[in-house]
Parts: sequence; C-alpha cells; structure tokens
Amino acid sequence: MRVVRCVGMGVLCVVVLVWQEAAAFHPSIYAPRVPEGELERIQEMESPFRERQEYVDKGAKIYFGKGECVTCHSNDGTGVKLPGHQPRDFTDAKWQDLRTDGELMWVLENGSPGTGMPIRVGTVITKDEGWWVIQFIRAYRGARKEN
Repeated sequence: MRVVRCVGMGVLCVVVLVWQEAAAFHPSIYAPRVPEGELERIQEMESPFRERQEYVDKGAKIYFGKGECVTCHSNDGTGVKLPGHQPRDFTDAKWQDLRTDGELMWVLENGSPGTGMPIRVGTVITKDEGWWVIQFIRAYRGARKEN
C-alpha cells in the first residue's frame, strides 16, 4: 500500500509540474504579453527615434552583439527551434502588424512571462538601445519565405 501511495504521489507531482509549465505559456503567439490593465497605455507609447537606417544599423549591432538577441531569435529572425515556447519569429508579418513598438519595449523591459525571454533593457542594454533593436526587428517584417 505504501508503494502505491508513493507512486501515486509521484505521478500527481509530475502532472502538477507539467500543468504549471503548460499554463505559463501564452495560448497564442499573437496574444499580447503586456498585462491587460497596462495594454492600452503601452500600445500608445512611441519611440523617441524616427525611423532611420542609422538606428536600424545600431540595432543590428546590439541584436548580434551585447543584446544577445540572436541567441534565441537567430540570424534570420525566425527564431531558434527550442523545446516549449518558441522564440518569436520576427519575419511573421501578422505578428509585426499586431504588436506596437511600445509593446516590444515593454517586453524588453519586463521579459515575457511564461517564456524564456529575459529582461534586456536595464540589464544589458539601455532604453535607447532597446528602441534601436526594435527598429532592427521591424526590418525583418515580411522576410518569411512561404513554402
């Protein structure tokens, strides 16, 4: 009886852990990462930098360098294939159209709960550098090649 109880508890623990991990993931890759109460305000946030190639180039240096974005999001922006919640595919035009620059900055400042996306702004890059990375990420829009 004791063995059965121990096995049962072990199975229950595994189920709970798997459920918690699955619940942490977002139901859709298109779902906003910003909490509902903050979303409208964050969506209205705009970059202080006008779109310029100079900032795209600076963003690329950070993406491939100290920002370490390339580690998960790959050279071509499609995201490295990892178990669990996949890193964002920046070539996805639908995702690019749905997400505002303010939302992207929020993720850089707060990470993306339920995913492996860490906080970047304030830890390894500045807020200005974050805005430049966002301009670089926008350059991936529509780069996806459909099979």
